[in-house]
Amino acid sequence: MIFYFTGTGNSLYAAKTLDNNLISIPQIMNSENLVFEDDKIGIVCPIYGHEMPEMVKEFIRKSELHTDYLYIILTYGNRHASAVELAKKTIEASGKKADYIATLLTVDNFLPGFDMAEQMKIDKNVDGQLASIKADIDAGRHSIEKVTLMDRAAREGYMKLVKHQPETVWADFEFTDACIGCGICAKVCPAGCIHVENQKAARTGENCQSCYACIQACSKNAIKMKELFGFAEKNPDVRYRNEHIQLSEIVAANNQNAE
Repeated sequence: MIFYFTGTGNSLYAAKTLDNNLISIPQIMNSENLVFEDDKIGIVCPIYGHEMPEMVKEFIRKSELHTDYLYIILTYGNRHASAVELAKKTIEASGKKADYIATLLTVDNFLPGFDMAEQMKIDKNVDGQLASIKADIDAGRHSIEKVTLMDRAAREGYMKLVKHQPETVWADFEFTDACIGCGICAKVCPAGCIHVENQKAARTGENCQSCYACIQACSKNAIKMKELFGFAEKNPDVRYRNEHIQLSEIVAANNQNAE
């Protein structure tokens, strides 16, 4: 059993590779019963600002996971910093214990920092990494990935950059006149923050996870990031979705507006 969170499909692809019993965290967050039991339970999610998405942390706090083996896989694109330590602290603060935590290097979909066209050209050996991780999990290996002094320094540098900023500092985007009101952005938003009003998308929620699912999925490229701290989109003309994942799968995982 794997609980997953995905914005552009990287974590969903990893979850599908590791198990066939998948549960979308956004789709169960409002459930009254968050008690689960299985021999092995995994949580697969991306890291944003070196941490698990706020929704994933909330799920960990609220849920009861009865298992002999709990594992966490954190997908990232460039630098994971102290993400493993932070995830371990979140798990332990909820009264749980992680038996295995590993990171998975994938395409970096952080639009203010990376050109999606260039990222998609880089072979990051995702399948090779997943094969190794799956072998560890199948064998029940107990291992928490080590965090180095350089990793911690990267975290400290990042925290200085965003000091006194809200948690949604990287979620500052706008809808342009290119929007046709198709509603795809609303359907892929895991927090239900977007709705279509008068045939144009509008941001109506305050629980944005900074996953960029809406921006990356827009067929008209009608959602643009605003510049922050001197960071602007590297290539606003190219968007990304994991090549193994269909848009319909991300909609199924995240849509909070289904009738």
